[in-house]
Amino acid sequence: MKDHGVNYKSFTEPYLDSLGPFGDVIVSMLATIAAQDLIKISENTKAALAKKKAAGVKLGTPGKSQAQIEQIRRLKGGGMSNYAIAKAMDISASTVAKYLA
Repeated sequence: MKDHGVNYKSFTEPYLDSLGPFGDVIVSMLATIAAQDLIKISENTKAALAKKKAAGVKLGTPGKSQAQIEQIRRLKGGGMSNYAIAKAMDISASTVAKYLA
């Protein structure tokens, strides 16, 4: 933002100020804190998923029934596009493509 002449000053947190002599330090510190927070969130998410997987919980979206898969293939055989099939069956086009591969 600084390259474009943009600075900021927080009215609720007076220490968040890029206008003063330590503006670069403040911005760098906040960026580092944000990066560490992102790493922690990622670690917690991975740990929770691993715990669920270890407990036998099936992760991901539920699969389609055999009848739905056959209907997708029938509609495709009838000349419908993946998008039209998805719209007709109220599913995503990528799901249609998955069962046609």
